[in-house]
Amino acid sequence: MRDSGNRPGGAHLAVDTRRLRREYRVRRGPAVTALDDVSIEVEQGEVHGLLGPNGAGKSTLMKILSTVLLPTSGSAYVLGHDLVTEHRRIRPLLGIVFGGERGLYPRLTARQNLRYWAALYGMSTKKGLARTDALLDELGLAERADDRVETFSVGMRQRLHLARGIIGDPRVLLLDEPTNGLDPLAARQLRELIQRLAGEGRTILIATHDLAEAEVLCDRVTMINHGRVIAAEAPKTLARLVSRQERVRIRADAGLLDRVRALAGVLGVDPADDGTAVVSVDSQEAVGTVLAFVVAEGVTDVRTELPSLEEVYLRLVHRNEKRSVVNR
Repeated sequence: MRDSGNRPGGAHLAVDTRRLRREYRVRRGPAVTALDDVSIEVEQGEVHGLLGPNGAGKSTLMKILSTVLLPTSGSAYVLGHDLVTEHRRIRPLLGIVFGGERGLYPRLTARQNLRYWAALYGMSTKKGLARTDALLDELGLAERADDRVETFSVGMRQRLHLARGIIGDPRVLLLDEPTNGLDPLAARQLRELIQRLAGEGRTILIATHDLAEAEVLCDRVTMINHGRVIAAEAPKTLARLVSRQERVRIRADAGLLDRVRALAGVLGVDPADDGTAVVSVDSQEAVGTVLAFVVAEGVTDVRTELPSLEEVYLRLVHRNEKRSVVNR
């Protein structure tokens, strides 16, 4: 076997895919392309988001990385091991949380579910019991440990899914829409748990269409649309890629806002819920013009800001779809 440091996906990378493609064959029709030329790199210890709408290809990529699916072409490595030829070495290194009803046995208790998964990972009875009790306590499920999972709320099931995913102490954790279907409080609690796991040095790959979730949790995000990568950067860097200009947020009376609208380079002035107004501009030069004007008029509540990740995503998707139409 070749040394992992001399191949793609060397020791410094947790996940490395090169020109990955996945097609699905359908009867009496052309092949459907779920992934098209997908190349991503995830450093060890990184929290990396796969961001895209439903049907973008996120779950297909997750299934390939979890060794459930084989790629049609291209290559993929996890911690330097080839997903196609070394899947047996990869599986013990992975924790997988797909959520929903998959992976849990509703007629068993939470404790029985975790003990079963501990046994599948080859743990001794003593170690499995200790690991199960520790995780139930850590994830706030100790008081319901001996209740059937079918009596659990959605949020409790998701926490149990997370416990199942990390019971084998994985180095790489794959999370597919981890907060899908949760109420805001349960989603926030689960995000806090994920941040805690990231603090332990694990590599975490999160597939999500929740832009706020990606912005809060991820060191970097890869945006996917129609099976293709359209951008891969830190959230703030993506904002700069899409919009070179900053926006100006000010608090001023209606008369002054009308005068701001008339300034060169101002695209619009939109009121916000907090009583401020957001000034959109077409260049960095216009930012300076607006700032100089409002400060000279005595405005003290003024700041610049970058577009949100949601705006970034929508603009990139729109740009990508326009380019696809032109190239057809």
